[in-house]
Amino acid sequence: NCDDQLVSSLPQSSFSSSSELSSSHSPEFARLNRREGAGGWSPLVSNKYQWLQIDLGERTEITAVATQGGYGSSDWVTSYLLMFSDGGRNWKQYRQEESTWAFSGNTNADSVVYYKLQHSIKARFLRFVPLDWNPNGRIGMRIEVYGCTYMSEVVGFDGKSCLIYTFHQKPVSALKDVISLKFKTMQSEGIVLHRKGQNGDHITLELIKGKLSLLINLGDTKTHPSNTQITLGSLLDDQHWHSILIEHFNNQINFTVDKHTHHFHAKGEFNYLDLDYELSFGGIPVPGKSGTLSHKNFHGCFENIYYNGVNIIDLAKRH
Repeated sequence: NCDDQLVSSLPQSSFSSSSELSSSHSPEFARLNRREGAGGWSPLVSNKYQWLQIDLGERTEITAVATQGGYGSSDWVTSYLLMFSDGGRNWKQYRQEESTWAFSGNTNADSVVYYKLQHSIKARFLRFVPLDWNPNGRIGMRIEVYGCTYMSEVVGFDGKSCLIYTFHQKPVSALKDVISLKFKTMQSEGIVLHRKGQNGDHITLELIKGKLSLLINLGDTKTHPSNTQITLGSLLDDQHWHSILIEHFNNQINFTVDKHTHHFHAKGEFNYLDLDYELSFGGIPVPGKSGTLSHKNFHGCFENIYYNGVNIIDLAKRH
């Protein structure tokens, strides 16, 4: 039930804008169904360089948005973009089906137009950017945002550290192995994760020139050296959060970065990965000879690292 109203209870200081027509058109009056002030936010000049911004106070999961025009006026927005940010400086645009997504806005001042987002946004700051408005009026907006508290565990890496998860005993062979995490960085190189077994098997996921490269070495490296290398994503060093999911069942691997998935079979003599030894995040504790990788440690943040349902960051904090 991630559909709480997030804007109605925010303090005035959480609202800001590119400009305001007058003190009674200021952004704090941009709450849905409210009639205070002039009945909504209007900028000084109606053009495509205006925006209305809210600060939710912390990273929040946002699932829907709603808009109205200015109360009892001829001022409403007919289409707009939605931008989001963690820090209020580095903005990303909401997209759907990987295309630029403009929301259809209002056709009058008081009807509410509600949109359920196809995929939720995790952010602290939101910006509504008007694209078009009533030609017989000006830009006028009242808004609501729906969502809930976003539960997350974040760990920072300084380029010299790594987080190691050691298997004390060989676990019962899982039908499916799943590793998931989110990362954010401004560096184009760095080890994201490295997993090794006692027979020379290993998986290395590394950021190289802003792309993610997954190298899988399956089987005994001395007698059957067999590498599989897959590259996904680009410009992943943009200081925005990106998600990673690696699933493997026998030698079938699903590798997902954000919403793009690559399905493949790892090459090798064996149809399983003997990797029940050690899993490290952010670096390789003892750099081995695993291909032509740079082995630069990760510099940035990881969020919500899970290995087969185990919360690795929580474990690190408690142990």
